[in-house]
Amino acid sequence: MKIDILTLFPEMCEGFLGDSIIGRARKENKVQIACHNIRDYTLDKHNRVDDAPYGGGMGMIMSAQPINDCIKAVIGEDAQKPRVIYLSPKGKTFDQKKAIELSKLDRIVLLCGHYEGVDERVLEKCVDEEISLGDFVLTGGEIAAVAVADAVCRLLPGVLSDDICFEDESHFNGLLEYPQYTRPAEWEGMQVPEVLLSGHHLNIEKWRREKSLETTFKKRPEMLETANLDKKDKEFIKKLSK
Repeated sequence: MKIDILTLFPEMCEGFLGDSIIGRARKENKVQIACHNIRDYTLDKHNRVDDAPYGGGMGMIMSAQPINDCIKAVIGEDAQKPRVIYLSPKGKTFDQKKAIELSKLDRIVLLCGHYEGVDERVLEKCVDEEISLGDFVLTGGEIAAVAVADAVCRLLPGVLSDDICFEDESHFNGLLEYPQYTRPAEWEGMQVPEVLLSGHHLNIEKWRREKSLETTFKKRPEMLETANLDKKDKEFIKKLSK
């Protein structure tokens, strides 16, 4: 898979995506990530990429020309147009389901806005969808782009050591993850649950499932409405409700 990030601050994205698991995956060519500076494509003699909004108002708007030319240059002669995504507080909220959907594509382009946003004509001409991290506003789209890229990359084959690394995590199966513990077995007077020390895999699996249901019930009960629950799950949730 290839991910292109279009931004005014490529070093912000590279600083995060060049390290840890994603950085290693890039070095091993399990994913290609390229950060492109939109400013390199401006035709303005003063190297500007923004201008005042028509109709007045605070702030500046990123101009259509450099963004459009950057997108065209990045896509190049690619026969199959990649999915172009604008990171925007107006977009649909990003979640694990969307991350899984994007991970199945061959290529995505992430456009980072700045200032007061981008010229609307860019969205009409170039952008396929808008994605938001949530109901809040960031200074720019870089943090959101990095978050999307990270969430998508870790789902790709070979990026994590095994698929179970993400299949057991919060949100992947519609529930929150069960509690996790590591050595020592006792810390500050608090014990690791005995079942996890038992070596009995069926009991451990049952405990983890119930704890996942319990955690979801307490922290995000609305998720249970759409989660894939069997008869035992539903009976366990009824007990929690009493």
